[in-house]
Amino acid sequence: MNSLRFTAESSSDGIRERDFTVGDVPGVLWSPASSTDPAPLVLMGHGGGADKRHRAMVGRARLLVTRCGFHAAVLDAPGHGDRPRSAQDEQDIAELRRAQAAGAPEAPVVVPYNVRLAEQAVPEYRATLDALQELPEIGTGGPVGYVGLGLGMAIGMPLVAAEPRITAAVFGMTWPDALFEAAERITVPVEFALHWDSGRIPREASLALFDAFASAEKSLHAHAGEHVAWHLVEADSATRFFARHLSPA
Repeated sequence: MNSLRFTAESSSDGIRERDFTVGDVPGVLWSPASSTDPAPLVLMGHGGGADKRHRAMVGRARLLVTRCGFHAAVLDAPGHGDRPRSAQDEQDIAELRRAQAAGAPEAPVVVPYNVRLAEQAVPEYRATLDALQELPEIGTGGPVGYVGLGLGMAIGMPLVAAEPRITAAVFGMTWPDALFEAAERITVPVEFALHWDSGRIPREASLALFDAFASAEKSLHAHAGEHVAWHLVEADSATRFFARHLSPA
């Protein structure tokens, strides 16, 4: 599972981009093109229905590389991107579409779906971290961060709770129902963003999740607007957050 294989490579604007697989799980690694010295790594998790090359992932990776000199890596979540959907995936997605068409609450479908995918994805991310840290330009001694939105948050919270190598995390935009136990085990610095006026994810539940983080340092970022409207300022803020917590003193 830990065997890392690069399958494509390109460079532009000072950024080296490499497609890879770890076992049969595909991902992308963005790195500074001109430096071989070890640098921090930020793992990323994309939203539901997206993939490793979604503009939110590409944009955040570019900021982390060009502004901080960091590496950034993301995997296709189970059933997303270049990974086949299972019969259970198809059933869950069809059920979600029916709920959306009927104007019914999405959480009863999305929460167990996210939990199921996280149970598979967390070991995949830990194996990928093992493999990436074998690269000399990353190494085993450097700090690691995680940023995840939507499904990426549902995967990332149990990952951060279980993985001591991750020392800072940024989360946002998902249903918190199944994440409280993980929040209580997360002690690293956290930046948590929510949409104050979301018609899909109750504000009170998100605030309760923020309270549940055991981190001594945590910040809450709230924006007016609906669930689907994400702000570029949060990508900028996350970049500054990782620069503070992952950069060498």
